Amino acid sequence: MRKLLMNLLVLLALATSLVRGDEDFLREPHYIKECKIADKDFVNCSTQSIQQLFDKLNDGIPGLTSIKSFDPFHLNRIRISQGNSNAINLKVELANVKIIGFGHTKVLESLVFKKDYSWKTTFVLPVMKLHGNYSLFGRILLIPLNGRGQVFLDADNMTITMHTKTRLYSKGGFTFYNVTNCRVDFKMDGLRSYFSNLFNGNKQLEDSTNKFFNDNWRMLADALYTVITQTVEDILLDVLKKIFHFIPANFFVNDIPTPEQLYGKVKPKPK
Repeated sequence: MRKLLMNLLVLLALATSLVRGDEDFLREPHYIKECKIADKDFVNCSTQSIQQLFDKLNDGIPGLTSIKSFDPFHLNRIRISQGNSNAINLKVELANVKIIGFGHTKVLESLVFKKDYSWKTTFVLPVMKLHGNYSLFGRILLIPLNGRGQVFLDADNMTITMHTKTRLYSKGGFTFYNVTNCRVDFKMDGLRSYFSNLFNGNKQLEDSTNKFFNDNWRMLADALYTVITQTVEDILLDVLKKIFHFIPANFFVNDIPTPEQLYGKVKPKPK
């Protein structure tokens, strides 16, 4: 009898884990300010709510195990080809990338659009540091480059405007955001950089080129615009997808419609 009872308990635990699977999500918003999109003060309320979310991400959201670290954040690999002028023609690969700074995010404004529940979020990173391995071939500011080594980027007061597309779906009696796209624009107050081994060991040429980049940081920021935006977009899309599959949208916008109310028919749940 005891053995039979133990077997039943094991089967019950297994069945529970299988049923929970994708249904495991936050059910009580202890650290999120709920807002009503119908309220006149919604933008201010939503801005506070998203700031609370960023603050909690820095500490770690209990139960959300898919995000191992938000600050620093790690990316395995980024490949970018960029060629929009005679001055810029680049093929860049970044690997083992570490980004520091998202833990100090200051949210300036959070807009949610009632038409499709997409977002426009503006926030500042007082400091954003990137460190990783690079492979680069092409031109920056008419300087021919062909090197592999380490790259360090250090941006001051980086203001990011994030445009996010979503599709609503239902799970466990709640409405969730499925984040489908994230696009960013940015500006910054300063950029310090260093590329090691730019010219295969020619230290004098390497040092003079790095000095030129730092003396002309605005032009370098423009030249690396695609590299920086894609890095930030990859980070934010990954994080937002995981967050909003775990936290119901109702906890941010408590008068959000159901998918049936918004679209007129049931949308399949994302896989």
